[in-house]
Amino acid sequence: AMDKTFGSTCHGAGRAMSRTKAMRTLDSHAVLQDVADRGCITRVAKKGLAAEEAPASYKDVSEVVETCHVAGISRKCVRLKPIICIKG
Repeated sequence: AMDKTFGSTCHGAGRAMSRTKAMRTLDSHAVLQDVADRGCITRVAKKGLAAEEAPASYKDVSEVVETCHVAGISRKCVRLKPIICIKG
């Protein structure tokens, strides 16, 4: 990967939806419930901010990781599960 990316790779999936669009289209209370149902603890300064970090506002991380792996930019080694999200 040094010759392609100077030894760097993605550090997340990347946004599929802007923060503004997420705030306009997603219901923060539903997002908080969905995340809790997945076993993840959330802490937000204001409940309305939860939509900004909703899973639906991001690309599918599995696809991003697979793309980087196949391109030789990084190597898959472990799958992590989020346990907490802090916003604000």
